[in-house]
Amino acid sequence: MRTLFVPLAVLALAVPPAFSQQTPQTAGPSSSLSASGRTLEPEGSLTLRAAVALALQANPGLSAARHEQAAADGAVVQAGAWPNPTLDTQLEDLRRNNRTTTLQLSQPIELGGKRAARVTAAERARDQAASALSARRAELRASAVTAFFDVLTAQERLRLAQDSVGLAQIATRAAANRVAAGKVSPLEETKARVAEAGIRVELLQAEGTLRASRQLLAALWGNPAPRFTQVDGAVDQLPAQAAAPEVARRLPDAPVLRQARLEVERRRALSDLEQAKRIPDVTVSLGVKRVPASEGEGDAVSSSRRNQVVVGLSVPLPIFDTNRGNITEALSREDKARDELAAAELQLGADVAQASERLRSARATAETLQRDALPGAETAYRAATKGFELGKFSFLEALDAQRTLFQVRNQYLVALADAHRAAGELDRLLGTEGDDPSANVR
Repeated sequence: MRTLFVPLAVLALAVPPAFSQQTPQTAGPSSSLSASGRTLEPEGSLTLRAAVALALQANPGLSAARHEQAAADGAVVQAGAWPNPTLDTQLEDLRRNNRTTTLQLSQPIELGGKRAARVTAAERARDQAASALSARRAELRASAVTAFFDVLTAQERLRLAQDSVGLAQIATRAAANRVAAGKVSPLEETKARVAEAGIRVELLQAEGTLRASRQLLAALWGNPAPRFTQVDGAVDQLPAQAAAPEVARRLPDAPVLRQARLEVERRRALSDLEQAKRIPDVTVSLGVKRVPASEGEGDAVSSSRRNQVVVGLSVPLPIFDTNRGNITEALSREDKARDELAAAELQLGADVAQASERLRSARATAETLQRDALPGAETAYRAATKGFELGKFSFLEALDAQRTLFQVRNQYLVALADAHRAAGELDRLLGTEGDDPSANVR
């Protein structure tokens, strides 16, 4: 028996260490992202920088992208692994005196560059995961900035509605006083109270909009119940309009184009892998065969013939399966990826142009309203209110001035919100540059 296992020990030592692979360390249990977001979120005021930091630190979608990148790293490790050897044993004739035992170690050897092509494809998939993580960060940052200014705008709209309710109450009291003095008919007081009720409805709507906006912002870091009470910022700050050369410079490195280019490279690597599979792999075998001793032979002669070395070479014949279908599929998908890259370039150009135009239009609207309409509406309302109290203007004229001021202010807030949404869309499309969330606000 000793002579039987000595060759097998030599075979085991001859197996190169490259056949073994390292097992990547698994990540420990992750903590609840929602609980982490609630813990980090302040209970009082929230700044733009803090909101962006919270979203980047505790967003569940961003954490999922990080795990995907870690999984892609493991796939690269697995793609570089050598095939495992096989240990075979075979018995011929179950009768003890006539039994022949063969023990054999077989090692597949990949030919045609399959392993290198497989590793290249896995690396391109890892690059895609890293690019997706970067794109997710830029998208999340843009969403946080947009949601923050939505809350800020909703706060201002609520304040405007509260001011309007106060103005309506003043107008109602003035109308009631004039009715009591017999200067106007009771119909004027009724109209004033109806107008006040309508403005109170708008106040309720503004409160609901603010609650929804706060929930959307807090949801970015996994908190369904916002802890912050308000956001701090200047509502009248407009996002900067990027110049055309700057947009053209950032366009080729947009996240969607990076993903599309990496997909083309990955499909090319998969095509190379399928091409390499046309070359069959070989299997080299080395073992020992123990045969029974022949009758009448001496001990010395018998012992020298009982163990025999077995060497083998196995090569599959590519007669029926030449991998032609897989090659055709891989090449077609590579062409598809190129077409999708061209389509992504066209769509990105259209989306960026549309978002830029929306930003330009919203900025122009907000600047015009702030420069021309708001001062005139405020002056007209103050004059109409004072004139109504002095009996120079009718209630309808004062009410019309009040409604005009409310509409102009509301239009101004809508234009500000549209500008920030368009700027956030541009950041999402082009990818965010820098770490300062207020860099794109002037």
